[in-house]
Amino acid sequence: MAAIKPFKPLDQKFPFDRQLSIAAAPVVLINLFTIDPADEAGFLDAFKAAAEIITKQPGFISMQLHRALGESPTYLNYVVWESTETVRAAFAHPQFVGKLPAYPSSVVARPHLFQKVAVPGFCTA
Repeated sequence: MAAIKPFKPLDQKFPFDRQLSIAAAPVVLINLFTIDPADEAGFLDAFKAAAEIITKQPGFISMQLHRALGESPTYLNYVVWESTETVRAAFAHPQFVGKLPAYPSSVVARPHLFQKVAVPGFCTA
């Protein structure tokens, strides 16, 4: 699977590539980005270009980018997908892979897949 350079797992014991091998549906991709402040505009430009491709892929449901409060440009991207299979296919799409080199070199991406959990009286799955 292609990744922004450098790419680091959010959980060292269960990296993103291993998560993609599990059949699950639906899934939420959380990607935490850390960036040098000088590269913030470049990050947003690269993110937009990649998002224009990824949001048109089969299985994409929704996406929302969040910026941390304060002076450190840390971003969290929340993407809902139909399944791990659709995430795998979208991240391998040649047009998407072709957009990744445009990310500034200071960008570190930490993707991780999640599923909703039911908590009676509070959360639905």
